[in-house]
Amino acid sequence: MSERLETLKKARSRMIEDRDAHATVLAAPFDRDKAERARNKFVELQTLIDALDRAISGEMSMSSEN
Repeated sequence: MSERLETLKKARSRMIEDRDAHATVLAAPFDRDKAERARNKFVELQTLIDALDRAISGEMSMSSEN
């Protein structure tokens, strides 16, 4: 596996951990301020995870072409 692909996968894993922490806040008893911040961060992190997934797919397809 290329170093670039390895880095992307590690970044994705870390972002999933961060996202899960915000999901825990969202699942807790409702606190408007905490929930709003957690929701915004959750969406931001999920967008980043989706971008990392696309980058990983692109990297994998480039390596399979070679």
